Amino acid sequence: MPLPSSSFTPASRLSPKSLFKLQRLGVCYLNHLKMESASDPTNPTSTNESLIAQNYPVPLSPPLPSFSKEIELARAMSAASRSTLFTLSRSDILYEDQWLIALNKPQGIYCETVLESVPSLLTGSAAISNDLIEGFKSNPSELHLANRLDRDTSGVMVITKLHKVAAKLVKAFTDHKIKKTYIALCVGSAPKWKKITIKSGHGRSKFGAWRVYAASDVGRKLPGGSAVREMETSFEVLSINGQGSFREFPESEFEKDEKFIVVEEKASILNDADLKKDEILVRALPRSGRTHQIRLHSQYLGLSIRGDVKYEGVYEWKEKVFDGHELHAESLSFEHPITGLPVMFCAPLPSWATQILHPS
Repeated sequence: MPLPSSSFTPASRLSPKSLFKLQRLGVCYLNHLKMESASDPTNPTSTNESLIAQNYPVPLSPPLPSFSKEIELARAMSAASRSTLFTLSRSDILYEDQWLIALNKPQGIYCETVLESVPSLLTGSAAISNDLIEGFKSNPSELHLANRLDRDTSGVMVITKLHKVAAKLVKAFTDHKIKKTYIALCVGSAPKWKKITIKSGHGRSKFGAWRVYAASDVGRKLPGGSAVREMETSFEVLSINGQGSFREFPESEFEKDEKFIVVEEKASILNDADLKKDEILVRALPRSGRTHQIRLHSQYLGLSIRGDVKYEGVYEWKEKVFDGHELHAESLSFEHPITGLPVMFCAPLPSWATQILHPS
């Protein structure tokens, strides 16, 4: 299987500082892949028996596909290369005041790269004083990522400008007082449900890969010393093969799910190549904030996100190769940490979503 073409910047054109940063990111990601490789045994049955013997919970989602490691490494190195030249523009700003800034993060860019670009973006901003701008340039530690998105996930990111604001938002996230919605384009057999909520366990397997666990395993210890935590996601189908329409919804309507799944066993979905594959655009509302939560639950439902090779998403589809997964942080809503007023930040839909909704 061919690797995605990458827009690398030649090393000869990079400054020593940028080259060191690129090498550091590459080494960190290689070490991460080595850990995940160890968690994908060639004999999962015998590994599961070993976990049972040691009284550890057994993951219910499959290990990472072996071919995904090469693809993920190429994507990571490409993102690291782009980070050396990346800058934000004023058009990326969704909202700004003297306490925080909401941005529309592009796909294929690390959150840390976005954060490093903020001081230059704030220059000349009417929402912040010149003294603070100079302070951020000399000591950017006041700037803080209020939420994180995966490298290939686009959409709403909030960055706070002061430590006291960051502390309040961190507490709001911890207390689940912040509502989030995502849009994802999945490939699989069209589901019979319009809305569904799935509840399961979430945790790392022995050497680092995130997996779905049974809901009844919540609280049990895992081999690495952590514990299985609860995760719950609601999904709504917006369109199937372009048939349907994008709409906003009141949250109360989302509470009336037609189906509720409590995960206690492996999914019965068959990944049969002969089954009809549809393009399903969904909205997801994570009711907890676990790493890769939407991606894991989409996989469990048999609707892996297009381009998400880690979780069985298609890499090639309709003669096109994908450079990343198609997941978009659509909105964030919460009480403003200083004014106390309700705010909602919404990011415009990416091209892959608009093309499905409005095919040419």
